[in-house]
Amino acid sequence: MYAESDYLLLSGLQHLKFCPRQCALIHTEQVWSENFFTAEGHVLHEKVHSGIGESRRVVRIERDLKIASSVLGITGCTDAVEFYKDGKIVPVEYKHGEPKEDSCDEVQLCAQVLCLEEMLKCRIDEGALFYFKKRKRISVPITEELREETISLAKKFHELVESGVTPEAVYTKRCGSCSLTECCFPESAGKGKSVSGYMKRQLGKEIGSADF
Repeated sequence: MYAESDYLLLSGLQHLKFCPRQCALIHTEQVWSENFFTAEGHVLHEKVHSGIGESRRVVRIERDLKIASSVLGITGCTDAVEFYKDGKIVPVEYKHGEPKEDSCDEVQLCAQVLCLEEMLKCRIDEGALFYFKKRKRISVPITEELREETISLAKKFHELVESGVTPEAVYTKRCGSCSLTECCFPESAGKGKSVSGYMKRQLGKEIGSADF
């Protein structure tokens, strides 16, 4: 059990799964930067969170619910949660892009499920991801494997923040879509590369493009 003062943002689990360095920069060093992808995501989420709850024939939809788990030590807000008349509960997470190759989005959704289960004393077997770009809703089974991965990431998230250590940069193709590229210096990573070498190359580019 974690004290409320030790709760971390639920979104950090997705950051950690995507890149431990990105996670540390955001949640330990408090670094943040917007790019096209994050700005577009904020606009779309504002539309989601600006809506109020609604009731349909067999389902009630609640938006922007504040959730937390003392077991995992995380807190956050949902995009939408569907409460069906037969007792089924389905959280829905909205994403601006496309389905990812890894389980980043599924982990974030599962974390919401674990929070809701703890708060409502229930069992949730299914969630959903809605991708704006594809206008597609994908059903996500909340399997034991996904639960274990999410619980493990929550533990690692706390350990990372408590350590206060930001992992070294590892350059991958993902870096191109990360809003923290200019703060992270990922191009300095790898065999035969160094931060000083990277800075010299950047300085050279600036001098070469300067008008005299």
